[in-house]
Amino acid sequence: MPPPSQAPILAPAQGEIIGSGPVRVALILPLSGNTASVGRAMANGARLGMDHVAERGSQTIHLVLKDGGATTQSARAAAQQAVAEGARLILGPLTADAVAMAGAIAKPAGIPLIGFSSTASVATDGVYLLSVLPEAEVMRALGHARMAGRRAVAAILPDTPLGRVQAEVLRQAASELGLTVVGVEMFDSEDRARTAIERLAPAMRSGQIDTLYLPDRATAPSFGLLLDAARVPRDRLMLIGSAEWEGDAAILRQPYLAGALYPAIDPAGLAALAPRYRARFGSEPHQLATLAFSAVLLANSPGLSQSVPPYGNGLLAPGGFVGRDGSFRFHFDGRGEYGLVIRQVGPEGATTIEAARLGGLPLAALGGGTDAGIPPAAEYR
Repeated sequence: MPPPSQAPILAPAQGEIIGSGPVRVALILPLSGNTASVGRAMANGARLGMDHVAERGSQTIHLVLKDGGATTQSARAAAQQAVAEGARLILGPLTADAVAMAGAIAKPAGIPLIGFSSTASVATDGVYLLSVLPEAEVMRALGHARMAGRRAVAAILPDTPLGRVQAEVLRQAASELGLTVVGVEMFDSEDRARTAIERLAPAMRSGQIDTLYLPDRATAPSFGLLLDAARVPRDRLMLIGSAEWEGDAAILRQPYLAGALYPAIDPAGLAALAPRYRARFGSEPHQLATLAFSAVLLANSPGLSQSVPPYGNGLLAPGGFVGRDGSFRFHFDGRGEYGLVIRQVGPEGATTIEAARLGGLPLAALGGGTDAGIPPAAEYR
């Protein structure tokens, strides 16, 4: 195939064209349907990303913005259009089902796809995920706990598909980090939540459990009340939440949760993007706008977009890439890892106590065996 500078003129594309670089990249987002507000915010983030690279005189791509709609069939049709129009990379869609459907079109065509879903099961060779996966959250949080001297962890999780994924990931991550899982309790009602506390409280009071994983944002304040009522000494227990905790006022107000930790996307990235976003679009940016911004920076990288073939194995660079929120990287099985900070709940709001970095992904996740994943950071080994 000729290099991009000698590439044939591309056929007309259906969708808004953003930028003027020679390499075509499709951006599929839900611009209609019940997640349209998120899709539009991400499209705006992508526009700002294209502005950013243009200001630096390094625009090597143009984006074709396509509406993935509210159904998987719409996402499939958008992917078919992108392939037919000569896109060399597809960014999006947003949801797991849409990523799976679009990936089934892109992969046989040899076009890499970078979706924004946080469901690792839809990732595969050639279909990558730029998002915060539960695997990355748990590994980052437990890695921090281990470095702080913690050794025995328990979890209370909602009895939902996500909760069951979190339970499995917790067991895998704890095993690889040398931590002991003392108990994993699931709940789907207030009675089961109280039973979970009753089962775990004796071990927490005695110090046999020194770390408790409570990722569910909606119920975390209630569990704070239950733990306090069960007389679990707060100074002995490291409480760990999830990225969902970010910005939740009820969590910040719950006294027992003061000092709790959680992994999160570095809020500095969104804060830096916000003034330009407000000035151009007249509204506040959604957090996922920074993911789209980062995806554009990646797609525009000359080392990737101008390689032969474009993008190819360069997406698997072990050192990863730097986006609006910090570092991220992809693995050959399609899973992505986002660099996360550690935040601490305090009376004046949450503060960052550990800078963003890559904490690894559980090696055994997705049943791939001992060499299937991205290893943790060196200091965890």
